[in-house]
Amino acid sequence: MKIKLLLLVFVLISTTISAQIVGKVTDTNGEPLPYVNIYLQNSYIGTTTNDDGNYSLNVSDKKEYKVSFQFLGYKTLTKNITAASFPYILNISLEEETTSLDEVVVDTSEDPAYRIIRKTIEQRKENLEKLSEYTADFYSRGLWHVKDVPEKIFGQEVGDFDGALDSTRTGIVYLSETISEIAYQKPDKFTEKIIASKVSGNDNGFSFNSAQSANISFYENTVELNAALVSPIANNALSYYNYKLDGVFYEGTKLINKIKVTPKRPKDRVWHGYLYIVEEDWQLYGVELSTTGSAIQIPFVSDLLIKQNYKYDTDNDFWVKLSQTIDFGFGLLGMKGDGRFIAVYSNYDFKPEFTKKSFTNEVLSFKPEANKKDSLFWKGIRPVPLTNEELKDYIKKDSLQVLRSSKKYLDSIDAKSNKPGVISLLTGYTYKNSYNKWSVGYEGPIRGVNFNTVQGWNSKAGLTFFKWYDDNQTNTLSAAVRADYGIAEDRLRFTAGILRNFNWKNKLRFSLSGGSKVAQFNDEEPISPLINTIATLFFERNYMKLYELNYGRLAYSQEVFNGLHLYASVAYENRQPLFNNTDYVTIPNKDVSYTSNNPLFPNDFTNAAISEHNIVKSKLRARINFAQKYFSNPDMKFNIGDNKFPELNISVENGTAITESYYDYTHIEASLNQSISLGNKGQFYYNLKGGTIANGEGISFIDYKHFNGNQTRVGTSPNYTNVFNLMPYYEFSTNKSYFEGHLEHDFRGWILGKIPGINQLNLNLVAGAHFLSTEERKPYSEVSIGIDNLGFGKFRLLRVDYVRSYYNGGSEGAFIFGLKFIDLLRL
Repeated sequence: MKIKLLLLVFVLISTTISAQIVGKVTDTNGEPLPYVNIYLQNSYIGTTTNDDGNYSLNVSDKKEYKVSFQFLGYKTLTKNITAASFPYILNISLEEETTSLDEVVVDTSEDPAYRIIRKTIEQRKENLEKLSEYTADFYSRGLWHVKDVPEKIFGQEVGDFDGALDSTRTGIVYLSETISEIAYQKPDKFTEKIIASKVSGNDNGFSFNSAQSANISFYENTVELNAALVSPIANNALSYYNYKLDGVFYEGTKLINKIKVTPKRPKDRVWHGYLYIVEEDWQLYGVELSTTGSAIQIPFVSDLLIKQNYKYDTDNDFWVKLSQTIDFGFGLLGMKGDGRFIAVYSNYDFKPEFTKKSFTNEVLSFKPEANKKDSLFWKGIRPVPLTNEELKDYIKKDSLQVLRSSKKYLDSIDAKSNKPGVISLLTGYTYKNSYNKWSVGYEGPIRGVNFNTVQGWNSKAGLTFFKWYDDNQTNTLSAAVRADYGIAEDRLRFTAGILRNFNWKNKLRFSLSGGSKVAQFNDEEPISPLINTIATLFFERNYMKLYELNYGRLAYSQEVFNGLHLYASVAYENRQPLFNNTDYVTIPNKDVSYTSNNPLFPNDFTNAAISEHNIVKSKLRARINFAQKYFSNPDMKFNIGDNKFPELNISVENGTAITESYYDYTHIEASLNQSISLGNKGQFYYNLKGGTIANGEGISFIDYKHFNGNQTRVGTSPNYTNVFNLMPYYEFSTNKSYFEGHLEHDFRGWILGKIPGINQLNLNLVAGAHFLSTEERKPYSEVSIGIDNLGFGKFRLLRVDYVRSYYNGGSEGAFIFGLKFIDLLRL
């Protein structure tokens, strides 16, 4: 009853506040037309209709107006009105556009569309130049709608998405709006200041709808949507598309060509649909183009449709984008849904007076109190009215938010979730006090069961504590105590740690940890416990080599200023050797036997690679991201990648022995890594590292530089830019100078997408090269060729590579099977 009353109040408010021209746009059958462009003649004051066909056009004066209604596929209509009072009601019915080919001179050898497309391609750069700089007002609205949501996924309760789902497990799970001011200058300077942000059900939330992510231009050669899709008017578009002139019509005195676009190879990174191109101007009048989830390589997306509408600017003599909608459908794990993002541009200024301070690395920011605007403010400024469904969602979730933040409600939710399960003793358990913002947990031993030849069967269990001091959990304290027991070794070890995270602006954090644990000689842990367990038990390959680390460590990290992140730590370490304690194997192999735990001498079961010793170890690392772009709001800062510049890491590590001075050393290392987009030709990655160890002649093997090898024939990372897939784990470890380089190029369908038959599989060709140089040994190198994006249905987490290694005049080859989901399961 309260929701119905609130809805009535909102409806009354919506009809009385501010000076507006309001109404509904329908077709000749009375059906509402969504996302019709509505604007005042000779201005950029405009809006669009919502899903229900309703609109509201904010105006300031009582006077005569020329209001135009424009919608692809319908005749543009202009009405002269005199607004003597507000709100002024103007309901409109649009007639379908009748396209004709009567005026087209048909060349029997080629469809007339090709002439138009060639002219538009010739004009492409000039059209981009016309939009080389501008400022504008921007409005966006994003909505995700789900249906048939299962109650459980993989045995875990899904919940009702904070009250979003009704009894049929259907509802809006995301609804958000932004009003912002944007500025652009070619080639890539962009800034957005959000003056108002609204998230349904969260009056402390910030919308992540941004103008930059919505800035889709088909005048560019490629459109970046996770993958680079070739524009139908790109320089090389004729190699990817077929065109057909579907008809022509007039917009005033301008002749508009409606061109059907179909891909030559449907599995390419391409579009299909319609382009509307203005004759003689060779500019876009409108766009209706679709693509698929497989094309953008997001398998759970079924389809994606982009519509753009343009308006002629008489002052600047070109066509300007007024609105854009992106519609998509998705399905995953039994859940289906759809979504839509609306973008409306207004108040363009194509002759802005930019200064050196107009653009900074902060590409998106929020004005103070941007997320605190009330309903009256939004009603007065929102260019696209809410639909009845959206209005109900705001009212429902805003009222529920008050309830859900109350102690009574939070305690009731906690009481339900805090009930332990039947097997909680094995799997784990968490007790949560949401109102007082803390939780304690128990990590069950069954989640960390593994096997190695030092400990035998081993597992971990632990207790955790988590405290958050604000609703967004930007200021937190976490602590944990964990126990690790190995049956064959019959040894119980404990570790403990506490982490204080102060904020998400400069990400200041301190941690203190210590205890006793079993550690890999290579602290980057090149082999996961799960992979090692399988290799050991079933193939008698005990690749993981371990030592005992008893330690205490203090660590600090912070982004000192934008682009410079510092990490520092100091630790006291006692290192002790370990030996194999079991030779158990599930499937014995007569041709293979376990090696010792000595990585230097695998057949020496008596002597260890290290002697027990104590050392104080300190490390300082600087991560530098040049010209780093970022988003910010009052609570957080989000750094975003920029493939124009590499990331530089510089580290200095010092070891000072407590007694034996020959363990002292200084290790200096630098690395450069970058991901470079090459448009529809794919993504290129490189990672270059180099360093030297001073005074390293007598140091412990633990402190050598170890390289990430792989002897399991299983890859676990999304790309192989930090691993040698055929290199033994410790054969090339060095205490002197070294250089390693990794190159990889993912063609993202550029090659395989053009091969008939194979292009139906949506696979990616990947090529790689890897190189290592050390002082003691001859260079080692690898080359590889592989297939990525393998999988089943919507799950594409597999990859296969053939890798060839070259060392000391010899060569070996093997297949590497990439299981990219393993990192998600790493324990």
